[in-house]
Formats: sequence, structure tokens, C-alpha cells
Amino acid sequence: MRDVQKEIDELVKSKPVVLFMKGTPAMPMCGFSARTVEALKACGVGFSAVNVLQDPDIREGIKEYGQWPTIPQLYVKGELVGGCDITVDLYQRGELEPMLKAAAGESQTA
Repeated sequence: MRDVQKEIDELVKSKPVVLFMKGTPAMPMCGFSARTVEALKACGVGFSAVNVLQDPDIREGIKEYGQWPTIPQLYVKGELVGGCDITVDLYQRGELEPMLKAAAGESQTA
């Protein structure tokens, strides 16, 4: 039997920056995912994306995993940062880029 929570946990912990979104960074399938991708791309730090539309189990499971009811969900260093509004707010306040760069830098040296 599939353990979706374990799969999600491994995804979240295997990469420094992971975005669970509707669609892909090249073709977001909702406005909230598109705005989140724009903020991440503007920071110039690579990130991994998981298209929840391809897997209904992941789509529902991520809501339970992060105790967060909506998608997208951004994880940095295994921790939930939040959804679209929080991510865009952090970007606008200049806090997102240093957070992402620190996570990316740590992953390269670890």
C-alpha cells in the first residue's frame, strides 16, 4: 500500500526548496501558483516543483502533511513557509531571497 505521507516527507526533505503547485513552473495552472513561481524565479534561486494535478493522492496528502488547506505550498529546508500570499509577502519585504539563498547554499555544502 502506498504511504503518501512518507513520499511527501521524502520529497520535502530531499531538496532545499520545494514548491507543491498546480501545473509546472513553465505552465502554472492557477493564478496563485503562477504568482508564487514568479516570486521564486525573481529570487534567482533554483527550486523543485511538484505538480499536484498529476497525482490526486499527493494533492490531498500535502494539505494534511503541512496542515495547510490550500495549494501552492512552499517548503524550504523541510519546513513549510506557506502559500502564495505569504511567499509573495516575504518576497516584497525582501526576506524570501536571503532565505532561499541560505537554503541553496547549505545544500551545496552539505
